[in-house]
Amino acid sequence: MENDDLLLPKDFPKLKNDAFLRACQGQETNHVPVWCMRQAGRYLPEFREFRAGKDFFETCRSPAACCELTLQPLRRFPFDAAIIFSDILVIPQAMGMDVQMVAGKGPTFPEPLKEPEDLLLLQPKVDVNKELGYVFKAITLTRHKLDGKNPLVTSGFGKVWTLMAYMIEGGGSTTHSKAKRWLYRHPEASHKLLKMLTDVIVEYLLGQVAAGAQALQVFESHAGCLGPVEFQEFSLPYLRDIARKVKDQLKESGQDVPMIVFAKDGHYGLEDLSQSHYEVVGLDWTIDPRSARERTGGKVSLQGNMDPCALYAPKERISEIVKKMLEGFGTRGYIANLGHGLYPDMDPENVGAFVEAVHTHSRHLNLK
Repeated sequence: MENDDLLLPKDFPKLKNDAFLRACQGQETNHVPVWCMRQAGRYLPEFREFRAGKDFFETCRSPAACCELTLQPLRRFPFDAAIIFSDILVIPQAMGMDVQMVAGKGPTFPEPLKEPEDLLLLQPKVDVNKELGYVFKAITLTRHKLDGKNPLVTSGFGKVWTLMAYMIEGGGSTTHSKAKRWLYRHPEASHKLLKMLTDVIVEYLLGQVAAGAQALQVFESHAGCLGPVEFQEFSLPYLRDIARKVKDQLKESGQDVPMIVFAKDGHYGLEDLSQSHYEVVGLDWTIDPRSARERTGGKVSLQGNMDPCALYAPKERISEIVKKMLEGFGTRGYIANLGHGLYPDMDPENVGAFVEAVHTHSRHLNLK
């Protein structure tokens, strides 16, 4: 463990499987790469055993624990990417807010933002190395421990509107009415908060790349709560700012890391998202693959989009669904995934069947 603590973000093992990174860039691959959102999750018995009795955010702050949880699904399944275990709500914590993971309730903010003057309580400038350095250490450790087996991806950390919603709602919500009230009643304060979050997220993502992340996914999971007009004003500009600023700064140091944007239920913004400086656009299961190809006009690679609940089907049916999905997307410029994350009650064997079906059917399609 002492040696692990001394690992530096350099001299990483050579990457052996670059299918995911090639697909991000629209290049040919021998098979369609596949990973799952929440692939390090509660559906795995070893995950539940490892997490038993441990505080959620204490786990997030332990590089060794995050590394172990990230690697667990890769020991079971031939995924083509490793996804670092962490949580988006470490960002509000870094900005000075108290966030707790309450059993049976989920993430909870004891003192959420209620009025615009509450923005004064937030840290105006966050030192990400000081406040979130434990995530960077987890990334570096995991990149070394992967031994080049797969590229390391960080997912979810750019949810600007989604983070704002959590910080105002105080937790999960079905209507997001408190957060949307801000958009209509306090638009200036809303933009101020979104700008503050964007600034932190940009520095955070750059720190992740410096630590060893090989791709970044920005996941706006509450995009569907916004209509097209509100999305255009309160989400899309900040998603674009994040990608543009991250890429501009990486370019200065001669780096180029692919970025994925996934705005769940934001199908009305598909054309705009395909012109927002991201290499890949993620899709949920409400979008037809052929329609998505047509609407994005070949500008980006696509990722998704099987309904997670399809994993409750028998394995033979999963294989049929995957085959149809692959035929719709085609095998180039495509990363197979679910349209959202894995659920805790899903059978790991069916996850394995999904991965196997993607690899098998895509290899056959590539031979045609």
